[in-house]
Amino acid sequence: MRLLEQGQSVMSYQEFEQSIVAPALKQVARHWNDVRGSRIMPGWTDIRPSQITAQLPIIWSYRYDRVADAFTGRLAGDQIEQIFGKNFRGSPMSTLYPADEFPRLFARSKRLVCEPALYWGEGMVFKHVDHYGHGERIMMPLADDGVLGDGILGATQYQSFRGVRRTDIPEHERWFTL
Repeated sequence: MRLLEQGQSVMSYQEFEQSIVAPALKQVARHWNDVRGSRIMPGWTDIRPSQITAQLPIIWSYRYDRVADAFTGRLAGDQIEQIFGKNFRGSPMSTLYPADEFPRLFARSKRLVCEPALYWGEGMVFKHVDHYGHGERIMMPLADDGVLGDGILGATQYQSFRGVRRTDIPEHERWFTL
């Protein structure tokens, strides 16, 4: 860990990256880190799809509106969009998930942008309708001003199980404070 001048402790980005197993997710995380430069977080306009072309099918993003306290789908790659079975872009987060799952996912997303923090998860990364996926997920905050979180850049690599309910595999998560 390194220390800020005000005495606050901050994890190193390297600790987050070292927790990531999947090479495709490591590449997305490295891109996020590269484009943020010396800022706490990069903005949405800093993300360069041409530099993460191979990973685009597993990438997803939300925009966060602080006034409305709501997330809206911004982008979802082909593999992510297949999970939802409907258009992700422009959809409120509350309409994308089952009512019993939404509060937990909203709280996780809000923590990410408001702390801000980095997220790593492994295990059952989604349960949607009759579609289950086991794998690894990363989530990183975005901020147009580099400071105040206003979005999420995420990527999920998974193996899909249709009709095979595998709720016995929880998602193990780790948080890294920026």
